[in-house]
This record gives sequence, structure tokens and C-alpha cells, in this order.
Amino acid sequence: MRARTLILAVSLAVLVPSAVMAHCQVPCGIYDDAMRIGMIEEHARTIEKAMVQISELSMDGAKNYNQIVRWVITKEEHAQAIQDIVSEYFLAQRIKPGAPGDDEARAVYHERLGGLHHMLTLAMKCKQTVDPDVPAKLLATTEAFCVSYFGDPHPYHH
Repeated sequence: MRARTLILAVSLAVLVPSAVMAHCQVPCGIYDDAMRIGMIEEHARTIEKAMVQISELSMDGAKNYNQIVRWVITKEEHAQAIQDIVSEYFLAQRIKPGAPGDDEARAVYHERLGGLHHMLTLAMKCKQTVDPDVPAKLLATTEAFCVSYFGDPHPYHH
């Protein structure tokens, strides 16, 4: 019996903190959409820096493979973080289709879905390349989404 209790306690200790860290998907009403956009942009800028570092370190005659690997991992983690914010926060919780029959709301919904999908795709491409055009396109797409969503390309600066 003690062994079961111990296993349950350890399982809860391991599992609960990870669930608490994520913003919940219950209708708590506490959202900071602008902050999430700022986070996406910060992740994209980190990806840009990682790509530059990977390229520079790869051209160096005395390659430091450990540093290259660390920058690749950093790039991957930040791209995944963007995908998580877009899918788990905006797509799952914030973007709504509007009332049935409301064609204008439906058009806005599709515009926002398209923007978010494009952001997901570009984040995926960031994992596949060190082309600095990809995070630049991601930042531009994020800005376009902000205009659609907030009516402002930089809502977090207010």
C-alpha cells in the first residue's frame, strides 16, 4: 500500500507542474494576446540569431560542433515554442468562427486562420533551414496577423 501511495505521489509531483505551467484551456478569461505576440516575435528573433551563429560557426575552419549543436537545438526549441503558442493559444482558445450566417465574421475568421497557419508553416521551415529569409517572413506574417487581429501591427507597445 505504501508503495502505491509513493508511486502516486511521485507521479503527481512530476505531472502536475507541467500542467500548471501551460496557460489553461478552460474559460478563465485571463488572456494577454499582445504578450503572446511579443513572445512569438522574441522567439523569431532568437531563431534569426541562432541561424546567424550556425552559419558563422559552420564556416569557421576550426569548427566548434558543440556550439553548432547548441544553436541548432535553440533554433528548434524556439520554433516549437512559436508553434505551441499559435496552436495551443490562438487556434485552440482565441480564434472563433463567429455567428452562423455572419459572412463578414466568417471572412475575418478565415483570414486569421490563414495567417496563423502561415505562421505555423514558417516556424516549421525555421527548423529545416538556416535561411534568414524564413524568420523574416515569419515576423512579417506575425505583423500581418496583428493587423487582422488587433488592427495594429505592434499591439504590445501600447
